[in-house]
Amino acid sequence: MLGQKTLQAHDRLMSRMAETLGADLDEVAMRGDLPPELRLDMLKRCTGCSAPGACSKWLDAHATADAPPSYCRNSDALSTLRRG
Repeated sequence: MLGQKTLQAHDRLMSRMAETLGADLDEVAMRGDLPPELRLDMLKRCTGCSAPGACSKWLDAHATADAPPSYCRNSDALSTLRRG
């Protein structure tokens, strides 16, 4: 079972990645375009990432971006949310 700190750290990374790509996960959820179960699935995928340190460094280096790094496990979902 994942610890609370791990979940919080990955939730922050996932939210930062979405914002960097031009999507606000909270806003998208409030619009009804991101059901809670999909956000939880995204968080679970993120916690399975083998490169959270690299992700954090990538985010620090990019204020905005058109696409996430190739290793992002939520690339497809984030791209869909961005278009929505």
